[in-house]
Amino acid sequence: MKNVMGVIYTGEKDSFLRELTLLRAIAAMPVAGRYRVIDFLVSGMVNSGMRNVGVIMQKNYHSLMDHLGSGKEWDLHGKNDGLYILPPFLTRDNVGVYNGSLDALHSNMNYLRRSRQEYVLICNSLIVFNANFTGMFKKYQESGCDVMMMYTKDPDMRRPEYGTYFDLDEAGNIIDIEIDPTKPHYENTSMEVLLMRKDLLIDLVDRGAARGYHELVRDVLQRIARDEGLKMCGYEYKDLCFRLDSVQSYFKFNLDTLDTDVRHRLFPEDRPVYTKVRDELPARYMDDARVVNSMVADGCIIDGMVEHSVLFRGVKIDKGASVKNCIIMQDCHVEEDVQLENCILDKQAVIKHDGKLIGPSAYPIVISKNMVI
Repeated sequence: MKNVMGVIYTGEKDSFLRELTLLRAIAAMPVAGRYRVIDFLVSGMVNSGMRNVGVIMQKNYHSLMDHLGSGKEWDLHGKNDGLYILPPFLTRDNVGVYNGSLDALHSNMNYLRRSRQEYVLICNSLIVFNANFTGMFKKYQESGCDVMMMYTKDPDMRRPEYGTYFDLDEAGNIIDIEIDPTKPHYENTSMEVLLMRKDLLIDLVDRGAARGYHELVRDVLQRIARDEGLKMCGYEYKDLCFRLDSVQSYFKFNLDTLDTDVRHRLFPEDRPVYTKVRDELPARYMDDARVVNSMVADGCIIDGMVEHSVLFRGVKIDKGASVKNCIIMQDCHVEEDVQLENCILDKQAVIKHDGKLIGPSAYPIVISKNMVI
C-alpha cells in the first residue's frame, strides 16, 4: 500500500447541515465525543499502510487545518511523503472556488504529478466509516479493471434525489451509473471512494477540464469512461457506514455510537482511530451527578442529570440541570436547573439558568457556536 496515495476532497456542499457548518467544513464536524469526521478517513488510510495523504480544502477550512496540524497524531510527519494540506489558491487558471471534485483535482495537479506513488485512492468526507483499504487494492490488482468504486448495500445509505448508485453484472463490473435519482433504481450505493492508476486519473482530469466538466464521477466516469470502454468494477464494503447529509443524520449517528455493538464495529482493535490529543483531566462527577447510558469525554464536570447523550471535552453540567438525548460539543456550559432534550449545542454555547429547550426527536434544536441563551 505504500505505492498508493490518498486524496480526501472536503469541499462538498454543506448547506444541509445549517448552523453546524457555518464556521467549519463537514470533514471537521465533531463526532463521537472526541473525534472529527476526517479522523476516520485519515486513520483508515494510515492503518492500510498509506504514507502520502493529501487533503483538498475549499472553504471554512481553518478549523480543519488546526485539527490536522502537521499530521503528527497519524504519524504522517516524516521526511518522506506525509500529510499534505491543500487549501484553495488563486492563480490565472484557478479562480479559487471549486465547482466539483474535478476542479479540485485539476487545481492540485502539481501535487498529483510530483507524488511518487503509482496508484491513487480518492474519497470525500460526507461518509463516516472505518475501512482497511488493503482488500480493495488487492482485488483491484487481481481484477485488471481501470477504475474501482467502493459501494455498500446498506439501505440506510440510500437517499431520494441524492447520491450515486450503480448496477453490476455477475463479474462485478459496473454497467450503469445513476446520480441523484428521484428514486434510486439500484441497491448498490457508492461510498464515493475511487481507486485507479495515477496516470489514468491525470489523463481523465486533463480531458475533463478541457471539456469544461466539473464533477469527476458525473461528468468523466459517466461520459468519457463509458464512451471509451474503460473497465469499471465495484468493491463491496460490508461494515458500518453513516452518511452525514442532514442535521438529523448527524444527530442519529452520534446517538448510535452509544450502542456498544456500534462502537465495537466502528472502533475495532485492529483499526484504531487517531485524533488530535488535548490533554485534559478526567471527567469529574459531583455529588448530585446522575449519568445514564451516555458518552462523557475527558475534562467534563457533571453535577446534574445526563441521559442518553454525548458530551464532548470540557462540558459543564451544573446542579439541577437535566440533559436528555443531546449532543453537547466542546466547552459548552449548561447552568443550574436547565432542561434540555433533543438538542445539539455547538462549541462554547451557554444555556443560562432555568432555561428550557425541548425539541422533537426527528428534528433536533441546533444552537450555534458561542451562542448564549
